[in-house]
Amino acid sequence: MDKIMNFLFSRKVMGPFLVVVVGYIIYKIAETFVDKVFNHGINTYEQKKRTTIIELVMNIFKFFIIVIMIVFILNLYGVDTRSIVASLGIAGAFLGLALQETAQDFISGIAIITDNYYVIGDMVTINGFTGEVIELSLKSTKIRRFNGEVMVLPNHSVTSVINISQERAGVKIDIPTRYEESVERVETVIKKILDQIKKIPNVYADTKYLGIDAFEGSSITYSILIYCKQSEQWDIKRRALRIIKKTYDEENLSIPYSQIEVHYGANEEI
Repeated sequence: MDKIMNFLFSRKVMGPFLVVVVGYIIYKIAETFVDKVFNHGINTYEQKKRTTIIELVMNIFKFFIIVIMIVFILNLYGVDTRSIVASLGIAGAFLGLALQETAQDFISGIAIITDNYYVIGDMVTINGFTGEVIELSLKSTKIRRFNGEVMVLPNHSVTSVINISQERAGVKIDIPTRYEESVERVETVIKKILDQIKKIPNVYADTKYLGIDAFEGSSITYSILIYCKQSEQWDIKRRALRIIKKTYDEENLSIPYSQIEVHYGANEEI
């Protein structure tokens, strides 16, 4: 019995057991700490976004703990681990050099998500390219422009972002109208147009008529300003232009267009 107890409590048996227990405790403490740091004071939506990061960080941490535990256990059995540690260091250095950009993408991806630069569905402008974020990973971001073009850029190249989904937009529309139309009548029709535009979803109530903006060669320019949700501004502008044209047709108001007069001379007939 004494031999069995001595064997069970020997360095080669109890040592690995303690190493595993200590490693597990360290892992659980780190997991709790990371979870509190990443998820403190945020809503359920943000928490869902950050779950992926937490899992990825903890998987990497788990890998390092397992490697350290193996080294300690091998030491307990008398294995010289100095050469192993040196080999791991050299391999890690080469791997770090080879995956330098990938590591930068990984770190930048974490920053993008945790600092809420943008999320899937946001309208953004990055490096002069404006479109909707359709995919976001720790490696890259995919943005789709309105014409269907998709730009894929590594996260480390995202140095500045204009997120146009988090603020409202002001869309100014100029309405050219013939000089022959009375100002009072035109402004009455524009008021009717604004009443219809305000019924478009995501258009705000402070949308307004600005007044006469310019005297052009063949028309007077009346201007309106539409306040709306940023991500919907292009669609709203198209719908507003349709309302303007349709209302002008109904009210028999014309929008001048460029015309060219050709003169052949006093004695020539056309």
